Amino acid sequence: MMRALLAASLCAVWALHGADLANAQTYPQQEPIKVVVPFPPGGPTDGMARIISEQLGAVLGQTIVIENRGGAGGSIGGKFVATADPDGYTVLMTPGGALTTGPAVNPDIGYDPVKVFASVCELIETPLIISVTPSLPVKSMAEMVAYAKANPGKISWGSQGFGTAPHLLAEMFKLEADVNILHVPYRGTGPLLNAILANEVQIIADPSTTSLPYIQDGKLRPIAIAGKIRDPKLPDVPTVVEAGFPKLQAPFWLAVVAPAGTPRDIIDKLNNAFRQALAASETHARLEALGAESKIGTPEDLDKMLAAERTQWNAVVQAAHIKME
Repeated sequence: MMRALLAASLCAVWALHGADLANAQTYPQQEPIKVVVPFPPGGPTDGMARIISEQLGAVLGQTIVIENRGGAGGSIGGKFVATADPDGYTVLMTPGGALTTGPAVNPDIGYDPVKVFASVCELIETPLIISVTPSLPVKSMAEMVAYAKANPGKISWGSQGFGTAPHLLAEMFKLEADVNILHVPYRGTGPLLNAILANEVQIIADPSTTSLPYIQDGKLRPIAIAGKIRDPKLPDVPTVVEAGFPKLQAPFWLAVVAPAGTPRDIIDKLNNAFRQALAASETHARLEALGAESKIGTPEDLDKMLAAERTQWNAVVQAAHIKME
């Protein structure tokens, strides 16, 4: 009886493994692949998801469906993908809100990103540009600090949502400069840009992919690049390092993760497909025009990057005593 039970158990394991292997080998079949974007339409995540997914569909020979599930700094979309079937047909394309900064500020976010997601790859990076509304009488980080100290609590820094990297960048700036400014979260980049254009907030940190057109039109004034290298499209704008705030480095990045348990063969197929999509001349040109640099690597490369980000932002959250609102 024991031998029979053991044999039955082994057969069940082999059957499950065989099914996973067969699914991985035939993936993708005639079924749309859902790319969940955890922010509303109109922002940098949505825009680049559509550019990349257009070529991804051609590479895989499958329909790619973009599904916007915005809210809570990216965690609503994150939860949706975390509980999806691990079959490669639902993935999350996201910046740090759902994976690093969001969990850092909200221990009750509803999932552990280390346990519920399997890394596929990082896709792109682009600098965050710290800009102000032209009505604010400052043209540099030093002038902004002086103005904030002379007007405590009277200027606002808007972000794409509570728990996003630009929000934590604002909190880091408050610590570094010892200033009293108000943080105002919005539901993504689109609403944020509308807010600063209407002078509801005076400072933002936004990727060049979405804020550059407003800068070129004179509707926003850039005062610093939140990195160590100047943006070639804004050669006269100094970096935060040059401005004396080296800790304020926070590039906007975009990565893809799948539900934990997704077979490695499927992860590798997705990784290779994204690599080909980004290498396509048309996709490369469109992303380059927006100031986005391809950063695709292995799943393990993404694991390392996410671990470093979590360490960085957890330290900021603790130092600033940030609590979920």
